[in-house]
Amino acid sequence: MEIRMTRFRTARSAAVAITAALLLPLAACATDNAAPAPTSTATTPISGEFDALETEFDAHLGVFGIDTGSGRTVEHRADERFAYASTSKALLAGVILATTAPADLELRIKYTSADLVANSPISEQHLADGITLREVLDAALRYSDNTAANHMFARLGGPKGVERNLRALGDNVTQMDRTETALNEAIPGDTRDTSTPRALAADLRKYLLDSALTPEARAILTDMMRRNTTGGELIRAGVPADWQVADKTGSAAYGTRNDIAVLWPPNRAPIVLTVLSTRAKQDASYDNALLAKAAKIAVQELN
Repeated sequence: MEIRMTRFRTARSAAVAITAALLLPLAACATDNAAPAPTSTATTPISGEFDALETEFDAHLGVFGIDTGSGRTVEHRADERFAYASTSKALLAGVILATTAPADLELRIKYTSADLVANSPISEQHLADGITLREVLDAALRYSDNTAANHMFARLGGPKGVERNLRALGDNVTQMDRTETALNEAIPGDTRDTSTPRALAADLRKYLLDSALTPEARAILTDMMRRNTTGGELIRAGVPADWQVADKTGSAAYGTRNDIAVLWPPNRAPIVLTVLSTRAKQDASYDNALLAKAAKIAVQELN
C-alpha cells in the first residue's frame, strides 16, 4: 500500500501534528526500553516440495528437522502420528542406558528358540551362549534385531514401562503398546505404537545431544547408531558425504518406512532430523528414495 504525505490545512490539523510530534520521543523511549525481539527460529516454507514428494511416491510423509545451533526448523506434518516401527529401538536403548549401571551392560541374557521372532539376525546366532545387554543394544541399533528389542522391552517392564520413562523425559506424545513384531501392524488411524516427527526428534536430541544420558552412556549410543548397517539408502543418502550420521531406521506394514537421525555437519552444530512415511495399502512396498529425497530437501533448507 502506498502512503502519501499531505499538508495540514486547518488549525485543528496543525494541533494534531504538534501533539504527535511531542509524543514521538515518548514512543521512542518506550521502544528503546522494550524487551528485544527474540531471535528468529523460523520454519522454512517448503511444504510444497514435500507435497510433491508425496505425489511422486504415492505416500504420506512426515518431516521434522532442527538446526540445534540456530533453532531453525523444517516441518511437514510434524505433529501427525505415524507408526514408529523399529525407530523405537533407539528410544528403548536410550531408556536402557539411562537406567542401567555400566557394569550391568555385561549381564548375559539367556533365551530359547521360543523367544526368537522374525528378523533377528544376531539373536539367532546366540541361542547356545546367550547375549550380553551391551550386545543386545548393538544388535537392536545396528542390525534392527527384533528379539533384541524384546529383551529390552522385558527389562523395562514392557511397552508401558518404556512409555513411563518417556513421559519422565518430557515426551507426552509417543504411545507404546506392543512388542516386536506386533507393533509393526501400522494400521492407518490406529494410535497404538505411534509418535510424531517432532516428538521423536525431541527424544533423540535429549539422548544423543543433551543431558538425558551420562557422557559415557551417550558415547555408547552415539557410536552404535553411527555404525548402523541399515540406513545407507535413507537419510544418509540425502546428506553430504562428509557429514557424520547416527540413525535408526524402521519399516512396517502399509509401506511404512522411517528414519530418525542426528547429523553432524563439519564445523557446525548438529541437526536432528526425522522422516516418517506410510502408504494407503496394507501390502504396499516402500521406496528408500523417498526418505533420501526428503532428507536432501530438509538439509538444504537448514544448511
